[in-house]
Amino acid sequence: MHALTDTWHEFKTMNKRRRALQAINLLLVISTALMTWKFFMVASWSESPIVVVLSGSMEPAYYRGDILFLELTYNPPMSVGDVVVYKLGDRDIPIVHRIISVHEEKDELYMLTKGDNNRVNDRGLYSQGQFWITRKDLMGRVWFYIPYVGIITIWLNDYPPLKYALISFMVIVGLTSREPQG
Repeated sequence: MHALTDTWHEFKTMNKRRRALQAINLLLVISTALMTWKFFMVASWSESPIVVVLSGSMEPAYYRGDILFLELTYNPPMSVGDVVVYKLGDRDIPIVHRIISVHEEKDELYMLTKGDNNRVNDRGLYSQGQFWITRKDLMGRVWFYIPYVGIITIWLNDYPPLKYALISFMVIVGLTSREPQG
C-alpha cells in the first residue's frame, strides 16, 4: 500500500509537461498495439487473425490456452484435415475445429467440422436447419500456433478483478515511469 501512495504522490507532484509526456507515451503504446493488430488483419485477410483456444475439444492437437494465428485465403482451397475457426451468426464465441468433409456446389464451399476430442460432428452446434458451414462463417484457417501463452487471456476473462488490476497497474506504470537520465 505504501508503494501505491508513493506512486500517487509522485504523479500528483509531476508538472503538466511531464504528465502530458507520460500520457503521450501511454497512447503510443496503445496505438502500437492497435496498429500491430490491424497489420495482422491485413496480412491474414481475417477480421480476427489471432484467437485463443477456450476448450479441450481439439486436444491433442491444440490445448486450452494455445494462441492460434489465422489466415483467410482460399489458395490452397480449404480441404479435409484443415483446422478452421468459424463463428455462427447467433453465437459470440468462435469455434476451433477440423474439417472432416468438404463439397462444392455452384461456386460455394460446404464444410462439415468436428473437434478432434469430440465423438460426433458439429451439426449439433450449427444453427437450426444448418448442416454445413460456408465461407461466410469462416474466420480463418490455422497456419501457426503458440502453446499455452493465451492462458493469460482466459484468466483475465474468468477473473474480472484480475483484469482490472492488471489494466490499472499498466496505466499507473505508464503514467508514472521515469525516463532514464543520461
